[in-house]
Amino acid sequence: MTHSTKNALSTSQREKRGVWSSKLGFILAASGSAIGLGNIVFFSSNAYQFGGGAFYLPYFIALFLLGIPVMILEFGLGAATGKAFPSALHRIAGKKGEFVGWWAQGSALFITMFYVAILGWALGMMIGTFGSLFEPGITAPFSPFSEPTTGPSAMVFFFNLITTAWPLLCVIIIWALNLIILSKGPKSIERAVRVFVPLMWLFMIGLIFRGLTFDGGVDGVLYLFTPNVEGVAEPQVWKGAFAQMFFSLSLGLGAMTTYASYLPKDTDQVNNALLVSFLNCGFEYVAGIAIFALLFVFALNPAGSTLTLSFFAIPQGIAAFPWGVRFFGFLFFFLLVVAGLTSSISLIESTVSSLIDKLNIARSRALTYVAIPGIIGSLCFALPQIIDPDLAGNGTLGLTLLDVMDHWAFGYSLLTAGFFTCILVGWVLGAKTLRLTINAHSKLTLRPWFDVLIKYIVPAVLGSVLVWSLYDELTSGTMYGSDIELQGFGWIPYSIPAIWLISTLSVAFFLTRKETHQIKLKRTADLYLMDPE
Repeated sequence: MTHSTKNALSTSQREKRGVWSSKLGFILAASGSAIGLGNIVFFSSNAYQFGGGAFYLPYFIALFLLGIPVMILEFGLGAATGKAFPSALHRIAGKKGEFVGWWAQGSALFITMFYVAILGWALGMMIGTFGSLFEPGITAPFSPFSEPTTGPSAMVFFFNLITTAWPLLCVIIIWALNLIILSKGPKSIERAVRVFVPLMWLFMIGLIFRGLTFDGGVDGVLYLFTPNVEGVAEPQVWKGAFAQMFFSLSLGLGAMTTYASYLPKDTDQVNNALLVSFLNCGFEYVAGIAIFALLFVFALNPAGSTLTLSFFAIPQGIAAFPWGVRFFGFLFFFLLVVAGLTSSISLIESTVSSLIDKLNIARSRALTYVAIPGIIGSLCFALPQIIDPDLAGNGTLGLTLLDVMDHWAFGYSLLTAGFFTCILVGWVLGAKTLRLTINAHSKLTLRPWFDVLIKYIVPAVLGSVLVWSLYDELTSGTMYGSDIELQGFGWIPYSIPAIWLISTLSVAFFLTRKETHQIKLKRTADLYLMDPE
């Protein structure tokens, strides 16, 4: 087969899979994938815990040492192969690479399940801004909250909400929105992000303006940007910054590889990676200004979780606004829902595109394969049954399942997938091969330092974090969550990690072993794609 024939074949295949209509559409979609709930609240929570300005030196080092190189890797992999994550890894490392890709996609589906459940709660809270969220006299069926509150309480409202069936309906609505947006592939995704991403920036700027107009709002911003040299010496600051960067950029989920696979092969991926990374980090700083202003004005102490900050602390601050409480409350939760949707569609699209590539099936069928287990899983994470009436832990069955799954699937899968991807690219394909492929179409060329980062430094950083975390788990003496009385559900801390590992490894094994015409075609006609010439 001639080189020109191969090029024509590649172009035809890419058009069949779907393509972005413009570079702007891709940048908005990729930045929307990176910008999510964690950018709005988790970044601020980390910065607050680690001393404000002390967080920034490690954060910027993480951006250039970890975030941008891995982003370039994932973009380059997707654009060069024209395939989603598992098939792209198969191209460079055979079945062992594909197995890593499918395991990552299985973990991404579990993350999607509980991520959509959280969005369902955000939607419920958004609707609650028109109801009793910002009114006194709220109760919840837990012993700490059985008496009517003397004033508005976002915490009590939330725990009352999750014990009702409303979140189940909200979860179905969120899934329906995702499926509608994904129905036409890149075309419908692009239409959605052209509205959603600018709205996120606009609404966040509105919250900044409101926070800075309060007395004391500027003090919060000053704290955020004031360097704290002593804090930089703390190991936890560095660990938090590296973890935040990797999670924030949606790396290790296959989403960025999938989005880049809808681009022409000759796209400048270095430029794309820099744009998306800086847009993501810029939004985090904008969100940090808005949230720190509110935290300082209302003397709120954010706990370390996204859930606590987004559902308790910030709404409680908004409740103390002298005017526009319901409007700004609605604005904030609408922002959470929109930001969450731009991330959830990328997670789902990554798995859908992977199935299309592997099984050569229609998009509607692939969406069905993902939606059925996805909806069931999300509903499980929103189950309202009370299993912890004293609120020693999470209170309901759904929130407990979510907490444990988040600890294992989210806490380990992204870093693990990132680690093995760097190993496969760096040592099996050869980092230099990918670098030359990317450089062939980039104005800003990568130097051999890229090879060193991918082969040695990034795997060392990710591997160290994983080993340290696992060692801490094994030496703690108890499984995560097992120290809470769960009234007949004590099996949860032990079974959830087992369910996650067994199911993802089994699906990865099955799909990797499954031979298809698509894989055979890829092995023969398309191998030239990684050739920089």
